Amino acid sequence: MEPPRSFEHTPALPADTLPEAVRRSALDLARSPGSGYVYDPALAADRARTLRAALPDWARVYFAVKSNGFAPVLSHLAEAVDGFEAASLSEARTALAALGERDLPRGPGGRIAVSGPGKSPEMLSGLARLRAERGADVVVNVESELELRRAASAAREAGVVLPVTLRVNPERVPVSGALVMGGAPSPFGLPEPRVPEAVAAALALPDLDLVGFHVHAVSGNTDAPAHAEYVRWCLEWAARTAERHGVHLRVVDVGGGLGVPFEEGDPEFDLTALGGALAALPDPGVEVVFEPGRWIAAPAGWYAARVTDVKSAYGEHFAVVRGGINQFQLPTSWEIRHNFAVVEGADWSGDLPRPGVRDVSVTVSGELCTPEDVLARDVRVGSLRADDVLVFPNAGAYGHEFAMPAFLAHPGAPRRTVDSRRTRAQT
Repeated sequence: MEPPRSFEHTPALPADTLPEAVRRSALDLARSPGSGYVYDPALAADRARTLRAALPDWARVYFAVKSNGFAPVLSHLAEAVDGFEAASLSEARTALAALGERDLPRGPGGRIAVSGPGKSPEMLSGLARLRAERGADVVVNVESELELRRAASAAREAGVVLPVTLRVNPERVPVSGALVMGGAPSPFGLPEPRVPEAVAAALALPDLDLVGFHVHAVSGNTDAPAHAEYVRWCLEWAARTAERHGVHLRVVDVGGGLGVPFEEGDPEFDLTALGGALAALPDPGVEVVFEPGRWIAAPAGWYAARVTDVKSAYGEHFAVVRGGINQFQLPTSWEIRHNFAVVEGADWSGDLPRPGVRDVSVTVSGELCTPEDVLARDVRVGSLRADDVLVFPNAGAYGHEFAMPAFLAHPGAPRRTVDSRRTRAQT
């Protein structure tokens, strides 16, 4: 794990780019316990509706719970999406709770799609019981021949027929863009040459209903035309493969992978271009599942951390914050330059000197005893003092869920919600 790339003295974001409700909530978090997350669930739901409206009628939008599993966020999203994508039994149960008693039509794709390269027998058994005992619309994206047989065994024991798709790692995805999960050695999915055997095995298992294929080869793509071409290729590949092997094709899951701009100059994903290109395709006659997480949730969240100290050493300056990669590991894990805004903290109290700097570049480090605990490097600040608050936008996806809270056992990051168009925060 390497520290994030240097900002090379790029200025911090202006504080007034943050919604007022977010600034207020960040200051409140800074008082106690010192750091945490602020989410706007309504904004996430609005983004989901915007995406859904841009796609053709044959598309389905499932939110990836792994990106943000906070119950208030999922509750809002349950009214805006067609379902959820889960990667554990716990996530599946959380998604089912968010869906509650909604009167949604049951579709062949299900309302909860379950992914993951290593589903245990216990997990598969739990998923089958959710279907048997609670009537959950669950479809399992199966990723190996052994997993296929384990899913059949779990379904048989629960007394249900379990819908499944086969997740495929294609030999070649002839599309440009951020395609990083297909066409290469990977624990994800079945290599394409093994698909015929897996299809034959699935069709021979009476406790399974093979409804289609799952092809997830894109991560963080910001090229909308390339993404539309990728979806077209997935549909053609799935239809051709289903016809060749006698599959009654009802679902094609194209995964998520819609990127967001983290750094200045990064392009916005062009939903209009994506929707227009997909609308020009013939109706595939099947449900086409999109599983975005980042695009929906990232702009609807902020990570706030109080500056506990400001230090200078050998010509460089450091802002040490309450929190760090134990709460917000995203910038370090992905080696992205994730900028922040400085919110002036409360008046300093007591007789202790208040350290600070003006018009210099700072590196933001956390409270962990490791040099890897760095959130941003060489960001120029106008003024920064101890007890100010650093607020990182675009932290609504893979922030809280992607951190490493066990290291050193510091308190975890609390989460709260706001309506970013108003001024009152809610816990």
